[in-house]
Amino acid sequence: MIRNTSSSWGSLARGFHWILGVSIIGMIAYGWWMNHFPARPDRFFYRSIHADIGYAVLLLMVLRLVWRGLNPTPALPSPSPRWERIAARVSHGALYAVTILVAVLGWAHSGARTPNYSDWFGLFRVPQFTSPDKAAAEAYEDRHIFFAYVLLALIVLHFAAALWHHFIRRDRVAARMIDGAPG
Repeated sequence: MIRNTSSSWGSLARGFHWILGVSIIGMIAYGWWMNHFPARPDRFFYRSIHADIGYAVLLLMVLRLVWRGLNPTPALPSPSPRWERIAARVSHGALYAVTILVAVLGWAHSGARTPNYSDWFGLFRVPQFTSPDKAAAEAYEDRHIFFAYVLLALIVLHFAAALWHHFIRRDRVAARMIDGAPG
């Protein structure tokens, strides 16, 4: 089933979850690696690839939020305490917001540096919304990196909650994101 129900995630929501999850974790790892190798002549190439994937992540995140807005969100099991429901809502909202913030800060960094990273895999140019400014580019980059670490912390929290649901609570909250069966 492609659409969500009140008790299960549809295939499109699960696809967005896993594609974005793997992409975001890969981007954080790639960004860390990219910023920790010595300056080389091909450094622009590696940063450009990072930016290109970042634009795709931002687009997929927006599409995911639109899809989520058009579909019901499966409920937590009925015996879940109120604090758990609130924590789930807040943590998911934070994951979405910080993912978008990291991508937008990266996009702002692209436009503020010269040359920018607007050439998307050589297919077309992504419009930039900031102007070249070295100081602004450094500020955007610093914030981009800081919030990438915040995003990593949120991902670890999300993963820990999934493990807690699967191994401690033994409910189907985490499993239904894998198989789509009702919780």
